[in-house]
Amino acid sequence: MLYTIIVILIAIVCLLLTLVVLLQNSDGSGMNAMVGGASAQMMGTRRTSDILSKSTTVLGTAFLVLCVVANFAIDKQAPSAIPAVQSTVPAMSAPADFSQPAESAPAVPAEDGGNTPAEGGN
Repeated sequence: MLYTIIVILIAIVCLLLTLVVLLQNSDGSGMNAMVGGASAQMMGTRRTSDILSKSTTVLGTAFLVLCVVANFAIDKQAPSAIPAVQSTVPAMSAPADFSQPAESAPAVPAEDGGNTPAEGGN
C-alpha cells in the first residue's frame, strides 16, 4: 500500500518536473513567452527564473528521495512468482553420449531378398 502511494507521488513529481523544465528558457523568457508577458509585469523576468530554478531543485530532490524511499518500501516478504516457477521445472538428466554412433535397425527392412529397386531386382 505504501509502495503504491510512493509510486503515484513519483509520477506526479515527474510530471511537475517536466513541466517546470519546459517552462524554463536560458535567457529567462520561457514563462514570459508562454503567458504573453503577464508574468513579467507581476513578478519580473528575474524573479520568474528564480522561482523556476528553485522549483527544479526542489522537485529533483523530491524525486531522488522518493525513489530511495520506494526502494525500502517494497514488501520483501510478498510471495514472488519466480521461485514457484523454478520449483515446478523438472530436474534435467545428464546429456546423451554422442561420442559413439547409435546402433539402430534400418527404417524399412528389405523384403525382396536384399534386392532394392535401384538394383533392378525384378
